[in-house]
Amino acid sequence: MFFNDLIFVFILIAYSYLQNRILLNVFNKNRNVSLSDSDFTKPQAFHEKSTYRIGGITIFLALIIIFLYSFFFNKLVYFEYISFCTIFFILGLIDDLKINLKPKLRLLLMSSFLIVLIINNNFYIEKTGLGFLNNLLEIDIFSLFFVCLCFLFIINGSNLIDGFNGLLGIHSLIIFIVLFTINLIGENSYLAEIIFFVIMIILVFLKFNFPNAKIFLGDSGAYLIGVLIAISIINTSIANPDISPFFFCILLFYLFFEVFFSFIRKLFFARQSPFFPDGNHLHMLVYKFVLKKNKRKLTSNYMTSLYINLFYVVLIIPGTLFMNNGMFCKYYFLFLLLSYIYFYKMLYRKIKS
Repeated sequence: MFFNDLIFVFILIAYSYLQNRILLNVFNKNRNVSLSDSDFTKPQAFHEKSTYRIGGITIFLALIIIFLYSFFFNKLVYFEYISFCTIFFILGLIDDLKINLKPKLRLLLMSSFLIVLIINNNFYIEKTGLGFLNNLLEIDIFSLFFVCLCFLFIINGSNLIDGFNGLLGIHSLIIFIVLFTINLIGENSYLAEIIFFVIMIILVFLKFNFPNAKIFLGDSGAYLIGVLIAISIINTSIANPDISPFFFCILLFYLFFEVFFSFIRKLFFARQSPFFPDGNHLHMLVYKFVLKKNKRKLTSNYMTSLYINLFYVVLIIPGTLFMNNGMFCKYYFLFLLLSYIYFYKMLYRKIKS
C-alpha cells in the first residue's frame, strides 16, 4: 500500500470514529425517536434500552469518503459498489425510519432493483463447480435469476443474523479479512484496497456496537454489509479463477443457510409465513442456551456473538486450507450444512426440555 494510502487509512479511521461519536451525541441530545429501536416485544429484540439504528448511516457516509478518495487520488471508480450500496442503503433506511413496508413488497422492490443493477453492472458468475449448473448459466435469463438469488440470500442473511451485539459486524469482518488476504496474495490491488477500507470502517463500528451496543446497524447497515459482501465475493471469485467456487459457498454457508433453513422451517414445519420473524433462529437458540447458564442478558447477548463466530472460524479453516481443491470444498460444504442441521436440532431439544 502506498504512503498516501496509509495516511488516508488514519484519516478514515479518525473520520469514522468522530462521525459515530458526533451523530450519537446529537441523537441523544435531541432524543430523536425516528431511528430509535425501542420495541422490546418483537421476537428478534434482545436489548433492554432504546438504541439508535444509525450504524448504516455512519458506514454509508464513510463509504462516500472512500469512493471520493479512490476517484480523485487513485483514479478508480467503484461503480458497482456505489450503485448497489446507495440503492440498498436507502431501501434499508426506509425501514429504519419506521416507514412500514410489507415483507412481500420489500422483497419485490429488492428483486426489481437487483435485476436493474445486475444488468447495468454486467454482473455474472462464470462457474459454480457443478457442470449442469454451468450449462444453465449460459442462458442469460437463468444467469440473471441465479445472480439475483445469490444477492438476495446474502443480503437477507445479513439482515437475519443482525440481532446481537457484534454478531453481523464480527461475522462480516472475518469474511472480509479472508477476501482481503486472497486478493492481496493474488495481487488484485483494486479489490484488496476497497475491502481493506471496508474492514477499517467495520472495526470502528464495532467499537460502538460491541460488547455494549451504543448504536445498531439497522436494516440500512445490514443491507449495506450484505451488498458489500456479495459484490466482493463475486469479484474475488472472478479475479481468482483457481479457487473453487465451493470455497466461497463455505465462506457464506452461515448467511446462506440461515435464510434457506429458516424459510423451509417456517413454511413446512412451523406452518407460518416465512416472511415474518420468529424466535427460533439459530442465534436466538444459542442466546437462550447461554442465558440459561449465566442468567445475565447483556453478557449472554455479546457472548452469543463470540460463540457463533468462534465456531464459524473453526469450521471454515479446513476450507481455507484447501480452497483450490474443488472436490474437497464441495463435500465439505455439504458437511457444514448437515452440521448446521444437527447442531440446530440438538440445541432446539435442549432449549425445549
